Amino acid sequence: MRAPVNKIIAFSSVDGPGNRTSVFLQGCNFNCRYCHNPETRNLCRACMDCVPKCPAQALSEKDGKVFFDYKKCISCDTCIKTCKYGASPRIRELTPEETMAEIEKQIPYIRGITVSGGECTLHPEFIEELFSLCKKEGLGTLIDSNGTIDFEKNSDLLKDCDGVMLDVKAWDREDHINVTDHDNEMVLKNLDYLGSIGKLYEVRTVVVPGFYDIEKTVENVSRVIAKYLDINDIRYKLITYRPMGVREEFRQVLSVPSKEYMEELKKKSLSYGVRTVVCV
Repeated sequence: MRAPVNKIIAFSSVDGPGNRTSVFLQGCNFNCRYCHNPETRNLCRACMDCVPKCPAQALSEKDGKVFFDYKKCISCDTCIKTCKYGASPRIRELTPEETMAEIEKQIPYIRGITVSGGECTLHPEFIEELFSLCKKEGLGTLIDSNGTIDFEKNSDLLKDCDGVMLDVKAWDREDHINVTDHDNEMVLKNLDYLGSIGKLYEVRTVVVPGFYDIEKTVENVSRVIAKYLDINDIRYKLITYRPMGVREEFRQVLSVPSKEYMEELKKKSLSYGVRTVVCV
């Protein structure tokens, strides 16, 4: 059992409570216009364009595929800038055990791990096994997801999972399609389901003025969160859109919200009963 691991950040303070190790898997079924790491969306097509351009010779051809020697990589992003398919060749196909071996190096200094992406739930069996290994070491476990897998029908995925950080990109179906090329029926189903079983740790919404109905989204998400606060103190994280890393064709047309507007949205969410609202 292997999954395409894009990177492992040994220490992160923004991917859940406390100091954590974050594991990012490659591949996503959304095409968010404001994605700040669009190279995580697709899997490498082995066109080989990036191989001769790597200044560190960390890429080579092996059995018709791009082979990545992560020990040579200098993270210059030349390969990502070269790729015309929205992919990254800097991928390691790791087993849960191999991934755990890297996490174990940080165990004395971390509270838990978070698996993200891309969209990590495209690899549910990998997550299940990795979380099982983490629990044996007493580590907390979180999933960062766009919510397109049916969590109610994937109970094994939640067995050793402490909670989900769920993205709600937009409340209205058409708005959501405009943002992601995907409808949000399953996302909203998961929002309600995870809240009802105490597995919703955090909801995340990226704020892009004029791109979708932000205030309607904040209002409705806040109402759902407030409904389940007697089960779990669910955080609502409002994320300021920033153009760094966003594809050029979208970077020029999306607007950055002001600090004042972010505070207005925070007050709106609090007014509907949410106890913990974070603006970043």
